[in-house]
Amino acid sequence: MEKLKIAGAYPLKGQIRVSGAKNSAVALIPATILAESPVTIEGLPDISDVSILKDLLEEIGGKVTLEDQMMHVDPSSMVSMPLPNGKVKKLRASYYLMGAMLGRFKKAVIGLPGGCHLGPRPIDQHIKGFEALGAKVTNEQGAIYLRADELRGARIYLDVVSVGATINIMLAAVKAKGKTIIENAAKEPEIIDVATLLTSMGAKIKGAGTDVIRIEGVEELKGCRHTIIPDRIEAGTFMILSAAMGDGVLIDNVIPQHLESVIAKLREMGVTVETSYDQIFVRRGEKVKAVDIKTLVHPGFPTDLQQPFSSLLTSAEGTSVVTDTIYSARFKHIDELRRMNANVKVEGRSAIITGPVQLQGAKVKASDLRAGAALVIAGLMAEGVTEITGLEHIDRGYSNLVEKLNGLGATIWREKMTEEEIEQMKSS
Repeated sequence: MEKLKIAGAYPLKGQIRVSGAKNSAVALIPATILAESPVTIEGLPDISDVSILKDLLEEIGGKVTLEDQMMHVDPSSMVSMPLPNGKVKKLRASYYLMGAMLGRFKKAVIGLPGGCHLGPRPIDQHIKGFEALGAKVTNEQGAIYLRADELRGARIYLDVVSVGATINIMLAAVKAKGKTIIENAAKEPEIIDVATLLTSMGAKIKGAGTDVIRIEGVEELKGCRHTIIPDRIEAGTFMILSAAMGDGVLIDNVIPQHLESVIAKLREMGVTVETSYDQIFVRRGEKVKAVDIKTLVHPGFPTDLQQPFSSLLTSAEGTSVVTDTIYSARFKHIDELRRMNANVKVEGRSAIITGPVQLQGAKVKASDLRAGAALVIAGLMAEGVTEITGLEHIDRGYSNLVEKLNGLGATIWREKMTEEEIEQMKSS
């Protein structure tokens, strides 16, 4: 196991490139199961979730190669192999295997997903969709069993706007007989990305990116080549750390329209943000002011950037209120920020941050992926050395983070943990 060390308070300057979208990759890769011939996905991020999904496809008989951010999948020999345990438990997005395998094989056995611990994130809307399409769904010994004689299109209204449920129902419905209509669908860019792949494979999908998606089932899907969209959450993370410590940072391979809510909040704080076709330039303000943040479904402020933005707000003059309407448990980073001298408290679904304060280096632990990003940003801002454990979370979503940040002038490195440190971390 490793820990991350950051010598903070160094200005950042230069150019940094955004990788392919993690939240797209974890759905695009399972979608390849639906094809009858090989699929190639280009621009994948170099993260652990992608490696785990590669292994899972191989486990069910797929022939998979992954090299230079490109995955080639031959799904022709795949079988409906039960996946009740093992690697399925290591990532939240393993639930996309349910929709994809149900769509192709009309049956699946998938272990309840793992990933970040953000409190209850039920899959009841996924199950509601599968049942509407004609599947019988049972929970047996910690695994979800899906069975259907055939899948038939249906009108499905999602009680809660859910990216996962929207994509999973799309995966199951593209080969169902007749028309499926998903109402109150999520509108995230990653949904459009998945719909683009499926359409290239021969699916008939209209309305992706709106709250009503219409799918006309087809009998067969073929292979294709697809390039993934840039990761808007990684891009947003880079924007936030540039707003905190940037003397002029150019963020490359980004779609600015995906980040309008974040751009607006940074400008409201007094940060310089300039956009072009596929780049964003960010420079910190001499004096930044407090702002309030409220996370909402897309196109609102993304919940995945709430934690990183909290670190930035410790440097703002005044009191900021950060409210997360999506995940109530997404404040586990707050105690760690307090260790670094942040003046912040949690009240219900909100964190109240008073600044400015000078953060101080400390030993902290990442409890989930975006909490890890928040602590990296705090470490870059802090005086002294910050030591972060729990890197397995950060590695799930940020590709080559150390190399990218050092390229901007940061002083950040990984070190092996001693056996004593590992034992202390496990007991804490």
